[in-house]
Amino acid sequence: MSIELIGINGIPLVKKGDNISKLIIEALNNQDISLKNEDILLIAETLISKAEGNIFKLSNFIPSDESIAIAQKSGKDPKLVEAIIQESNEVIEVGSNFVITETKHGFVCANSGIDESNVDEGFATPMPENADKSANEIREFLENKYDLELGVIITDTQGRAFRNGAVGVAIGCSGINPLWSRVGETDLYGRELQTTEVAIGDELAAAASLLMGQANEGIPVVIIRGFKNFENLRNSYCGISPLLRVKEFDVFRK
Repeated sequence: MSIELIGINGIPLVKKGDNISKLIIEALNNQDISLKNEDILLIAETLISKAEGNIFKLSNFIPSDESIAIAQKSGKDPKLVEAIIQESNEVIEVGSNFVITETKHGFVCANSGIDESNVDEGFATPMPENADKSANEIREFLENKYDLELGVIITDTQGRAFRNGAVGVAIGCSGINPLWSRVGETDLYGRELQTTEVAIGDELAAAASLLMGQANEGIPVVIIRGFKNFENLRNSYCGISPLLRVKEFDVFRK
């Protein structure tokens, strides 16, 4: 049993209005790579935000009293903190060089997912407005062109509670259920699984991030090929919501 990760390079720096699907097709052709049925494409969220014109000029933000107070506690630029607040539903915790929020999308992460890397100085990219919608549009475009069943996952890099380091996670999904319930299956000793759920979307995103990297690797799209449970998890309507724990079940926020 094996799984294959294929990095797609040669995608140019994206600007507002670019068609990500067409850029992917061009890069695939240049690398002489053909998509296959049940391939899953992992796409860095920065590509989506840039193409959709979802980019901030930080100097345009006027810090509020709340932003200034949080900036003093965190050591962050007050203008960046103001952007973080505007992209959030709730500020959860503030510490040295971090602001943990619940984003407008419902993700709990540092700095509302705003990214200052791989953009010009003084600019930053927030998370895509609707990563599920973006993933679905790309999937449908590619499926219609190649007459295949595909999955598309939009990825971000985030930290984790109680652990150091960042890891790739899924923030948008189309064509595949990002959460795999294995309740009712049995383990090696024949015991029936009662609560086991696997965050497949995050596991695939983390695998792709091995090629995408965190610096100047220049590989914003990765194909994962040979994921044997694609058919079982195929879902044309499911987005990222199955991965999001609702607040009332989040024991660390009560």
